[in-house]
Amino acid sequence: MTSRESATTKAAGNPDEMFSRVNVGRVSGLIVDQIRLLIRDGMLSAGDRLPSERELGERFGVSRVTVREALRGLEANGLVTIRVGARGGAFVTAPTSKHVGEGITDLLTLSGLTASEVTEARRVFEMGFVPLVCERADEQDIAELNEICDRADAAIAEGGYPVSLSAEFHVRVAKASHNAAIEMLAQSFHGPMLMSLQQAQDEDPKVGIVGTHEHRQFVQAVRKRDVAAAEAVMSKHLARTADRVRAPKTTRKKRK
Repeated sequence: MTSRESATTKAAGNPDEMFSRVNVGRVSGLIVDQIRLLIRDGMLSAGDRLPSERELGERFGVSRVTVREALRGLEANGLVTIRVGARGGAFVTAPTSKHVGEGITDLLTLSGLTASEVTEARRVFEMGFVPLVCERADEQDIAELNEICDRADAAIAEGGYPVSLSAEFHVRVAKASHNAAIEMLAQSFHGPMLMSLQQAQDEDPKVGIVGTHEHRQFVQAVRKRDVAAAEAVMSKHLARTADRVRAPKTTRKKRK
């Protein structure tokens, strides 16, 4: 086997003990839940190959059709990758930031969080990694951040400004921290950020003009390794967005 040791060898010498038979409720969903729990508990790790559909069917006590449905659900959630061919099968994989971001966006929509709350969270998170960006950003980081600003200027000159450019800039700033965890969190927050930025633009259609100017000021401060200046620009930048999306308390959704 070309990847890590197969998951079937990890159950204390008895692979049949890793999976439990299921016979109630929505069966494929129960299989998904069981495999997800095995991943969380460390019994299955990224790179591990799951048993074949036939083997899983026997161990779960279900048909291969049901197993196949469960595997499709796991693949949709980014927990496994399905490969075809002689060395194919279902392999455990770590969820990407895209999948995490989609989950956060769904949570945001269903829980009644507001654009104001999203922006408040951004102020806590983004201000926290500004010093790292000033310390670690390299010439490629500076060049790519300026390139995003160039595209923003071009869009403004043509009479429009997609807020996706602003979200792209802030995620790219996070990448300039050269901290994989910070970058992943920023990428996963992309969807909620877009929502809040769109609301800010709805409140003020000229949002991109001042914002892009501040983006450039921030890049200049980072190039100079001037933490105080970079923090001042970012603080002002995020505060203005917060002002635009701040809703009166009487209009906020009540949560249980």
